[in-house]
Amino acid sequence: MTGARAVTGWALFGSELSVLYRRRRTWALLAALAAVPILIAVAVRLTAATRGGRGPAFLDQITQNGLFVGVTALILSIPLFLPLTIGVVAGDTMAGEASHGTLRYLLVAPAGRVRLLVVKYLGAVVFCITATLSVVVAGTLVGVLLFPIGPVTLLSGDTIDVPESALRLLWIAGYVTVSLLGLSAIGLFISTLTDVPVGAMAATIVLSVTAQVLGALPQLDWLHPWLFTNYWLGFADLLRQPPDWTSFGDNTLLQLGYIVTFGALAYGRFLTKDVLS
Repeated sequence: MTGARAVTGWALFGSELSVLYRRRRTWALLAALAAVPILIAVAVRLTAATRGGRGPAFLDQITQNGLFVGVTALILSIPLFLPLTIGVVAGDTMAGEASHGTLRYLLVAPAGRVRLLVVKYLGAVVFCITATLSVVVAGTLVGVLLFPIGPVTLLSGDTIDVPESALRLLWIAGYVTVSLLGLSAIGLFISTLTDVPVGAMAATIVLSVTAQVLGALPQLDWLHPWLFTNYWLGFADLLRQPPDWTSFGDNTLLQLGYIVTFGALAYGRFLTKDVLS
């Protein structure tokens, strides 16, 4: 029986990923994210050609080393672009099925409400990974094409070679992905509250912006450690030698707290929701 349930769970998960990545909307979101580093690199390239490389420090670093394109694109994408795409996917998880009338058929099949919630959330997690990698990979490729590539000087003043720099970039991508997991859980919960996907998407995105605004207010210092956005830009510690994983650990614990809390809320709501009538 346990083996049969596991097979059903994996089949449902595979079906979820298939549906998610067959949608034009999903690829449009990923393309929009990939366009961010491309636009940055092209703009810096053109500006450097006309102004002799003068400009803000981080843009000047891009002209000297194309590996900085991916990091710069992530920094610019974290406040709005990444949360927007995650909000769209997470907000659509349950509400999308309900609006299309397919939710009741998924529950009639041997899926189960708990398994369906877990699969929907894992699908959102996979999209988080894909979204972050879209920015990093596109940034790295366009950086290689338009700018020189060489050793990178870390914030600690140490210099690392290109392979280790690429590894650090993957670490940062992993950090950013973890940062988005709490938002995905919030979106999943909101998605169980409504049958209107657009409403769930908008609410998730608005909460993301609101949390960042609250995090920028010094009068609310007591609240900042509890905001799911608090450590979103804390990956700078990974650009030191040796890397400091304290922020990564704190961020992981915070996001885990949001996953457990809003996962439980989503379970409580979905368990009592009438979707079969």
